[in-house]
Amino acid sequence: MLLCIDTGNTNTVFSVWDGEKFAGLWRISTDHRRTADEYFVWLSTLIQLQKLDLNITDCIISSTAPRVVFNLRVLCNRYFDTRPLVVGKPDCLLPVAPRVDFGTVVGPDRLVNTVGAFDRHGPDLIVVDFGTATTFDVVDTDGAYVGGVIAPGVNLSLEALHMGAASLPHVDVTMPAKVIGTNTVACIQSGIFWGYIGLVQGVVDKIRDERGRPMQVIATGGLAPLFDQGFDLFDAIEDDLTMHGLRLIHDYNKEMGNV
Repeated sequence: MLLCIDTGNTNTVFSVWDGEKFAGLWRISTDHRRTADEYFVWLSTLIQLQKLDLNITDCIISSTAPRVVFNLRVLCNRYFDTRPLVVGKPDCLLPVAPRVDFGTVVGPDRLVNTVGAFDRHGPDLIVVDFGTATTFDVVDTDGAYVGGVIAPGVNLSLEALHMGAASLPHVDVTMPAKVIGTNTVACIQSGIFWGYIGLVQGVVDKIRDERGRPMQVIATGGLAPLFDQGFDLFDAIEDDLTMHGLRLIHDYNKEMGNV
């Protein structure tokens, strides 16, 4: 059984692949101070509460927060007696290497999403991930990551607006009833919602023009469904794209004798 761990800037997600399906999915806030022992107590408790019989034999980690990786490695070594693969490290092989400027370090989450999306949807893709940052990843005809776009995330923009303008409240992200708000909360909600609709449409159009070919748009991340309310922005929404990509990368390394 494979333990997949995806660490973002805000949350860390754990899931176990039992050979046929993901048997569970658990989320915890990302904190570099959390020890391997704390991770194990938390994870094992949740597994027991769901009455799952999981005998973890392999682990793979994707992390955009480097300070967290050490304790996750210790978790895998100490409690599951396995040396984890860490996406982005030289000893973790990818099916197709990214094609970017020399010296560029591509975020592991973007590499994983590229692998997962290519497997499910084929070539010529734009993967839009609504995370702490809103990222656009371009997938070539052979499945290679060939670059993309990074913009501030939705919640990050809201937080910056709230912190930078003391008189403006923090609001929930939602689709407003009208574009023109008649109160402060409605004005902010409209700016965020329609602003990001315009951001996605504009960036996708520019990428398609630059590539000179039709490209499918695949969305992932918790806020993706919010922006898919009849606007025809996405060809598909994949809520488990990262976990799927992690499993595929582990399988590839196993096939290559690297695990």
